[in-house]
Amino acid sequence: MSNAFLLKAESREDIGKGASRRLRREHKIPVVIYGGDETPESVTISHFDILRCLNDESFYSQIIDIEIAGEVQETILRDLQRHPYKPSILHADFQRVVRGQELTVHVPVHYVNSESAKGIKSGGILSQHVIDVEIICRPRNLPEAIEIDVTDLGMNESLRLSDIKMPEGVRLIALENLEADDQNISIVSIHPPKAEKVVEEASTDEVVDGDSEQKED
Repeated sequence: MSNAFLLKAESREDIGKGASRRLRREHKIPVVIYGGDETPESVTISHFDILRCLNDESFYSQIIDIEIAGEVQETILRDLQRHPYKPSILHADFQRVVRGQELTVHVPVHYVNSESAKGIKSGGILSQHVIDVEIICRPRNLPEAIEIDVTDLGMNESLRLSDIKMPEGVRLIALENLEADDQNISIVSIHPPKAEKVVEEASTDEVVDGDSEQKED
């Protein structure tokens, strides 16, 4: 079964800053594929293909097929080097995926049913303290995201990492060792809106009018 992302790559032998600059002028990105008990491999991938995939948040956490000379390797994105001020990618690293072996990866957290949460219905505000978590699992169990249902979350209540119901075969790295309380952090909470200082427009208008009359006198 093919994965959602497929990138076509070309092998490269010219290494170095000068070669990388030439590739970028040709709208190609220097890429390194490593891991899986194989030697690292230097390739190039179309800059446009990479940019198109970056619009999908699952590209950062899901398995990516990279095809080189008709051969497909399963990988995950490990690092992106971005230009400091231009909307472009300078370099990318991908790690090979070995089926049957566990891998660690960050996946996004999605908070669902926030509009129907008890605390929201009472006028509260939802605060999301965590947007992604690091998990460990086998490739076949890799989720696109971790969904957290906040329907029952009331005013001044919060959920912690240990409250997350993980999919089968998936574990949270942060919960591997819960001896320290600071590891079981709050991930989402609902609290009352902060009181806003109301300025009486009428009073302000009177002061302005008074100043105007004094100036006229």
